[in-house]
Amino acid sequence: MIDESKCYDELREKRWPYGVHCPECLSNKTNKRGKNHRQQECRRYTCKKCGKRFDDLTGTIFMGRHQPLSVWFSYLYLMGLNVSNRQVAEELDLNESDGQAMAELLRGGIAPCRPTVRLAGEVECDEVYVVAGHTLRGTSKGRPDKIKGRAARRRRLKGAPGRGTLAKEPPRSLV
Repeated sequence: MIDESKCYDELREKRWPYGVHCPECLSNKTNKRGKNHRQQECRRYTCKKCGKRFDDLTGTIFMGRHQPLSVWFSYLYLMGLNVSNRQVAEELDLNESDGQAMAELLRGGIAPCRPTVRLAGEVECDEVYVVAGHTLRGTSKGRPDKIKGRAARRRRLKGAPGRGTLAKEPPRSLV
């Protein structure tokens, strides 16, 4: 298992490369307030400018979660190896639904951080146009000339419209 203190050190380094700043007012004038009583490696801070209290996890996807940060980092590492959510949950001794929720949160947190793709120089794109229902195999599929002339399918009950009446549909006897 990964060391919890190293995970928090890595989180602080990635989150605040130029020093701790308040997530509310973005001021870098902060005081350390000790550690979290549940997670001893998690440091607490107070902003001198706005007076807000925050810790290492405030404003991240890890905030308010019960799993230790080392489990999240392990999950993220195994996701990078293309291991299925079920296998990762078994490996980390998690409930499968908890593993799925963690994967969704991690993917959601990673996607906005990706840089926009900028194309430069010569770019070649191939185009493909596929019409739904037109495949190469089958009798009428893949042949648009046979599909165009046929009538639309009816996907409903064959009875007369409406609820019916006693005169048209008398109740059946139980005998």
